[in-house]
Amino acid sequence: MRSRLYTGEVMHKRLLPFRHRFRYRVFSLLLDLDELPRLDRELRLFSHNRFNLFSFHDRDHGGRDGRPLRPWIAARLAEAGIESDIATDIAGGRGRIELLCFPRVLGYVFNPLTIWFCRDSSDRLRAVLYEVRNTFGDKHGYLLPVAEAHRPEQPLRQACAKGFHVSPFLPMDGGYRFRLHEPGERLSVLIREDLPEGEVLVATQTGRRAPLDDRRLARAFVAFPLLTLKVIAAIHWQALRLWLKGARFHRRPAPPAAEVTPVLDAAAARPLTLPAHQPAE
Repeated sequence: MRSRLYTGEVMHKRLLPFRHRFRYRVFSLLLDLDELPRLDRELRLFSHNRFNLFSFHDRDHGGRDGRPLRPWIAARLAEAGIESDIATDIAGGRGRIELLCFPRVLGYVFNPLTIWFCRDSSDRLRAVLYEVRNTFGDKHGYLLPVAEAHRPEQPLRQACAKGFHVSPFLPMDGGYRFRLHEPGERLSVLIREDLPEGEVLVATQTGRRAPLDDRRLARAFVAFPLLTLKVIAAIHWQALRLWLKGARFHRRPAPPAAEVTPVLDAAAARPLTLPAHQPAE
């Protein structure tokens, strides 16, 4: 089975105009969409599109209308015009899609970030969708192609301009730089947010792989009780701490009209130039 569980932690570090850092232990699932029916049948503690201790619902992702996710991501890949046969492979059932996300726990979930790994019929990673949510109920995705020269053992580096409001304490005139490894024995995701005056935020998610079975799920529930409620509570608690430190409030703009922004132009994807005292890496 390719689907699996990762136990690790999430870390956020704010650098401007003051420093603020927090770290939480979490677990997440890497789910192969084609394995969801099997997981639903074979696991007692996990269900697909129905209530359980842990569950995954199609309506929490993609078009959020409850329809199957494979046709939805295939359509987004086709619209993006990524120069490969990945959209055809995904639409025809030959490619694979893996989602890195938090599951529903007792029916509740909040995923600040879901990462979609889109693979072609040769199982090569060809595109990544970063699906971002805010606490206002909005969702937006950044769809980025993977270079032909990329190899699974290499870190994947991608970048895009910011086009979606997430934190009320960060402005919109920034950009993201992503650095991640294809999930294997370990999970490693690094996101840097840049502003014209320098790097403002560093966020990481790390983890260690474990099989996705009832024993590990039961252990995760005991170790991380009500994980997804903890995630949303932590977001609001850290927002309060930032406000008390004097963080500037930025009014929430209207979300983008399109549900996904394809980032295909190298110039558009280039991260902001940082001052000499703020190294890019």
